[in-house]
Amino acid sequence: MKSKCPPVDKRVSVDHPIGVRCVELTQPLAPLMDVQSYSHVRVYVARNGSPFGWVQITNQFQPLSVTDLAQAIAQKFGSDSLAPVASAPTESLAPDVSVSIIVATCDRPTDLRSCLRQLTTQATQRPVEIIVVDNRPDSGLSAPVVADFPQVTLVNEPRAGVSYARNAGISQSHGEIIVSIDDDVVVAPDWLEKLVAPFSRSEVMGVTGNVLPLELETPAQQLFEIYGNGGLSRGFEPFEVDRDWLLSSRLVAPVWELGGTANAAFRACVFSDPKIGLMEETLGPGMPSGVGEDIYLFYKILLAGHTMVYQASACVWHRHRRTLPELRRQLYNYSKGVISYHLTTLLRDRDFRLLHSLLIFLPIYHIKQVVWFLIGQSAYPASLVWVEVLGHLAGPWSLWRSHQRVQSLGRSASYVDPAQRLTHNSTFPVAQAKSSSLSLR
Repeated sequence: MKSKCPPVDKRVSVDHPIGVRCVELTQPLAPLMDVQSYSHVRVYVARNGSPFGWVQITNQFQPLSVTDLAQAIAQKFGSDSLAPVASAPTESLAPDVSVSIIVATCDRPTDLRSCLRQLTTQATQRPVEIIVVDNRPDSGLSAPVVADFPQVTLVNEPRAGVSYARNAGISQSHGEIIVSIDDDVVVAPDWLEKLVAPFSRSEVMGVTGNVLPLELETPAQQLFEIYGNGGLSRGFEPFEVDRDWLLSSRLVAPVWELGGTANAAFRACVFSDPKIGLMEETLGPGMPSGVGEDIYLFYKILLAGHTMVYQASACVWHRHRRTLPELRRQLYNYSKGVISYHLTTLLRDRDFRLLHSLLIFLPIYHIKQVVWFLIGQSAYPASLVWVEVLGHLAGPWSLWRSHQRVQSLGRSASYVDPAQRLTHNSTFPVAQAKSSSLSLR
């Protein structure tokens, strides 16, 4: 499987803000009058609420007329893209299948409140449980927010680390499907149903969705979109992978092409599978290792013989780091996490294919990055390449430090199926849905 991300023009200057807007082709195009503070606008083009691509338009601080939009869309996607299209049949998951949504948070009350407003108004008829895991409960910032949403459950996890937090939420959940989402994303009312739809097929054990930029106001946000050829997005075409894909190449399978747990869902039963288990607590944000907990979970699911689906239509909008110091810190952690993930697959799973990536691919890739910048083919600066290199070099030591920390703090208990838990209440709270009546199971 190749990356399905559309190519990002790496030569574009990052000196000025870029507007981000979305137009829906099932509705008549309307002019964009609120873009006069931008010289360029990235317009995401959607059909039935699902973006299928984007076009960047030079507007020179002027509104974009319907003609401007239509011409740009037709030039990028063809004139047929503007014609009415009959809605294609879409798969859906039976409405009686319950879902638990896990939101790990750490002192971001404004983002958390916005996220919960959107999650509690999802257009769904299924039983939905929302669990917020406070990863810094002593600060007292998250609990008052959750208290304003009676249908939301609060779980405290004082051990720092996203994996600890998500595992705490997973262990307290009751849903047949467990959804993971970040607290700083924006979702549409139909996001949940699009994300869980592939579970209508019994072989699917995990689903990830698209993550698009909410804004491109700063150089840091624009540089992050250049990083990895599309930031957090994995493109607009759905795909699926399995164990054969994971093991078919002599080189490392790019599991990261599935995305991350900022927008993902899993069958609850995968966490009780001894071959998979909970999220690896030595990996992920909040640990010295940086990141990698999500792609290692994907790796374990595939290695156990299951199928994972990338559901491009289930998109969320993410606010990237705004400042260059934040971006450098993020890329440093990402780079540590890449090495930590690869070393974990070597030490835990005896996957020796990482040697090619570490000794050949990464050095050549970084040399190319610097050359592209020097010859004017990329706006991604050599200084950020150096940040990535330093992160890679720090990876082994960071992973060792993470193991030491987990040894000190302890690992979370294994996931237990809700039916086997000793509890006085077999039902769970249900998020209020739009135009639907939900009943407890």
